Amino acid sequence: MKRLLSLSTLYPAPGRTGFGRFVARQMEALAARGDWDVTVINPVGLPPLPLKRYESLRAIPAQERQGDVTVYHPRFTLIPGLSGPINPSLIAHAVMPLAKRLHAENPFDLIDAQFFYPDGPAAAKIARELGLPLTIKARGSDIHLWGGKAFARRQMLAAADQASALVSVSRALARDMAALGMPEDRITVHYTGLDRARFCPIGRPAARQLISAIPSLQVWSRGPLLLCVGALVPLKGQALAIRALTLLPEDVRLAIAGTGGEERALKALVTQLGLDDRVQFLGAVEHDLLPQLLCAADVMVLPSEREGLANAWIEAIACGTPVVIPDVGGAREVVQDNSAGRIAERTPEAIAEAVADLLANPVAAQDVARNAERFSWGANAVALAEIYEKAAAKP
Repeated sequence: MKRLLSLSTLYPAPGRTGFGRFVARQMEALAARGDWDVTVINPVGLPPLPLKRYESLRAIPAQERQGDVTVYHPRFTLIPGLSGPINPSLIAHAVMPLAKRLHAENPFDLIDAQFFYPDGPAAAKIARELGLPLTIKARGSDIHLWGGKAFARRQMLAAADQASALVSVSRALARDMAALGMPEDRITVHYTGLDRARFCPIGRPAARQLISAIPSLQVWSRGPLLLCVGALVPLKGQALAIRALTLLPEDVRLAIAGTGGEERALKALVTQLGLDDRVQFLGAVEHDLLPQLLCAADVMVLPSEREGLANAWIEAIACGTPVVIPDVGGAREVVQDNSAGRIAERTPEAIAEAVADLLANPVAAQDVARNAERFSWGANAVALAEIYEKAAAKP
């Protein structure tokens, strides 16, 4: 059995169980195979002075076991809004003693970073110190956002040059990585996984009846339902979906699932547009309820400014719900024809037109769901193990 040390700044922990859940599912699926022993280091950034919004993070345990994966949560010093250029160094400095100790106790075969920034440059420092091969995964904003900042790009390209393998969540993102200057011959596309037992069609009327009866949701039981799933941050574009609602019939309603800093501004926009009786904010939806919510919606709308290949896209179509998404990242690798939904420009008019088309020409849920048949955590783990085996074998 080979041993993997994976560095991920996004990973679930007590008090933030939805944080980086897709990374955890990937690591758990890999560990379940039995040919890789997986250890995850999840650095937790805390400011030097106590700030209320970081207080809950102090309760995260230093170490825990999540399924077959051992997870460590060391702290590193974070200066909110200022330490971005040096976060990789701060993380590496905080993590290095732990990584050295674990490697001395039971040597690792490979170091892995789950995001290109700040994880990639930090993992590169650790890999150099331990004399181990390195892989780095790109997921979207780590390339599109941080790759546009000179200080981050320099560190990312240096880490990419050191890495034995680079991994991308979509072909489109792989092209963007190469355009940034990363070695194209080392990039492998590795699609996200999917829990197919949970995300599958259950019948829209039944799902709608169920979620309308759940006290924490109480979604409207009648009329066409649009759904936005994602963090309430500007790049996800919920404001565009809200504005698109003004161009659709009055019986069409929008439910927004997620939390984030834009919640107050989005609610103010809803009131400004006179849509208080047509838009509902659901907050953080329990993971066990998400499949039923997706099955209940007629269309899932996510007008993101940028994505790699969003898990929310795959989960929606797996539940038989078509998507309306912009032409970003791997969108065309998911919406390959009209049975999966529509690709629309990031304007209220284009979004409303695409939604109206889907409502007027509905596709059977099973036909929508067939577009997700190639995604599973089992297939994800098989492909990932192959990538890691090749990387670990390189001198």
